[in-house]
Amino acid sequence: MSMSYIEALATAAGNLEVSVIVPAKDESENLPILLDEIAEALKGRQFEVLVIDDGSSDGTDAVLQDYAAKNPWLRPFRHAASCGQSCAVRTGVQNARGDFVATIDGDGENNPAYIPQLLDAVLAAGSGVALGAGQRVGRKASLAKRYASKFANKLRGAILKDNTRDSGCGLKVMRREVFLQLPYFDGWHRFLPALVIREGFGVVHVDVLDRHRRHGTSKYGIFDRALVGIWDLFGVWWLRRRRKKLPQVTSLAKTSA
Repeated sequence: MSMSYIEALATAAGNLEVSVIVPAKDESENLPILLDEIAEALKGRQFEVLVIDDGSSDGTDAVLQDYAAKNPWLRPFRHAASCGQSCAVRTGVQNARGDFVATIDGDGENNPAYIPQLLDAVLAAGSGVALGAGQRVGRKASLAKRYASKFANKLRGAILKDNTRDSGCGLKVMRREVFLQLPYFDGWHRFLPALVIREGFGVVHVDVLDRHRRHGTSKYGIFDRALVGIWDLFGVWWLRRRRKKLPQVTSLAKTSA
């Protein structure tokens, strides 16, 4: 799906509303379909898409290079070795040029049609809100994974009190300047609502329908996603406990008449 010449010029100039970050590992079959869907969802907006190939071995890099040659809004990056989803998201945020950053998983289970809704929800809420978080309904994962995820989310909510039913959903939209302020650690992407609240900003939620992946298999099992994340939970609890009062900053510089 090609961008017009005028849209390409605007993108090159950095006049971007949203940067969509797609962490991906071995998703060469799913990515072209997902990228077409993202472009369709954001038609009429100024956007870019950054796909971070996290050390794939299935030719994902070649697929992205070919797609980017025909679609100037795609900016592909590659990790020489797999560093994990959190690191891939961070690489995207550091290289993004939009005022807002949207995240979406590369397996196609998230529907990009919800990105505009999340973006509009944050804009409508005002500058005090920094994050629009998707919350999945109609989960397509196995029964065991759903129970493990539900348990982890209930435990997280009880300890962090982030008022988020499903912090593991890959669909999110955040103000980029706030994203860059957040403390980074492996597993960080699963605790974004609590980390945003820690910085003094609000969170809005949007229910999103889950989908089956079209190709390939999940990279995560029960223990390496839902349950191991419990260890990170206590780290985030500690970070929130150690946050002192948020400063009210006023400039003392005199303005010229």
